[in-house]
Order: sequence, then structure tokens, then C-alpha cells
Amino acid sequence: MSTEGSTLNQVTTGLTRHPYSIGETRGVIITDKPETIESALDCIREQRRQLFEYILMDHQFEYSLTPVTVDDAPIVAQVMAQASTRAHVGPMASVAGVIADLAVDAMVREGATVAVIENGGEAALYSDRPLTISVGAGDNPLSERLGFRVTSFPCGIATSSGRHSHAFSMGDADSVTVFAVNAGLADAVATYAANQVKGIEGADVFAGVEAVLQIKGVHGVLAIRDDHVATGGVLPEIVSVEATH
Repeated sequence: MSTEGSTLNQVTTGLTRHPYSIGETRGVIITDKPETIESALDCIREQRRQLFEYILMDHQFEYSLTPVTVDDAPIVAQVMAQASTRAHVGPMASVAGVIADLAVDAMVREGATVAVIENGGEAALYSDRPLTISVGAGDNPLSERLGFRVTSFPCGIATSSGRHSHAFSMGDADSVTVFAVNAGLADAVATYAANQVKGIEGADVFAGVEAVLQIKGVHGVLAIRDDHVATGGVLPEIVSVEATH
């Protein structure tokens, strides 16, 4: 799993775990209904195709670092624009989370009661049982040791970093992890929060947390930079990931 984001560390037995690779995207699908996996993969492929076709006609959508307005766009672009507007960032900041959300929806429509998709480190979760996720923070000592036991669904989880991610960030966070109503919003908000983690060490992580707590749909935030950690909102139970192995 990527050390740049939130990763599923432990799940209840009896579930199917399916790693996948589509283009530059690497992820994992977890479900109680293996027959829904192909629908999820088809959805991911189709949403990527529609998005790529759209950005060929609207280059601003791909490159803007601020929210944009879309007209006559496919649903994936519309949802990305909505999430990024709420998070004060460009639409591509939400792409991985939105595609994960749409694919989970496809699985649930086909009867899955556990439908989890990690898409490049961002995760959309729908489940009838608890799931444990770990938090990647690059070389920080807390990386892959700190986790959360998620019990309320649906849920979106995303992590952004100014130090350990290939994604563009204006901040200097080891990681900012956001829990929200869906993965698209969590993805966009994590980018915005990570952008705020800069300047005076200690105060910076609190700035990242405070910046996003007023955004509707955000449940909780965890920000890490060096030895400084800040939390805000309502987070799932924090657990030691090492203890779950």
C-alpha cells in the first residue's frame, strides 16, 4: 500500500481483497460479494474515460488550483467540481476520492454490504462491520503505526502530504488525514488542509485542522508534522495498528 495515504490494514475475515491497477492508479477493492468487483472495475474505467475526454475539452478543469464551474459535464466532473468548491481547491484534488465513491455506489447497488475501494490512498468505505485503517506519513515515526477503527458508514478517508506525496501541495505536512461523508470531499479537504500546514512548527498543524472543521460534511481531521500532532472534530477510535497484526 502507498505510504502517502490512508490504507486498509485489517478487515473482518470472510471478505475478498482484490488489488487492482488501472492506468497509473493502484488500489484495492474489499467486499463480501466478489461478484461485484467487476462492476467496480468497470465503473472506475468508465469514469476515468469520461473524465479524460472531458478535460481534453476543458483544460482549465485539469489545471486550475481553485474551484471552477462546469456545464454539460459528466457526473464525475460535476461531483469533483462540487467537492472542490466546498474545499476551496481545484477540482483535480478530489479525483481519486470521487471515482472511489462512484465505484462503491455501483457495488452497493448490486447487493454488497461491504464495499470498500482504496484508490491511490484515498478510500471510500461502506460496511456492515468495523474496519481498521492505518495512516501513512512517509518517514515520520508514526507512519503505519497509528490507525483508526471505523464503525460508522458510509465514510470517506483521504490523506494529503506536503513531503511524501507525488501530488502537489503548498504545505509542509507529513500527513493530514480527513474523515468525511464521502471520499471525494475528504480528498479535496485533505489537500486544502495540508496546504495550511506551514510556518511555525506546532502552530501549523493546528492551522491545518482549524481550516477545515467548518466545512460541511467533514467529520474529523488528524494533522502530523515532525513531532507535532493535532486533531479536531469527531474521529474514529485511535488504535495501534501494530497491535492488530
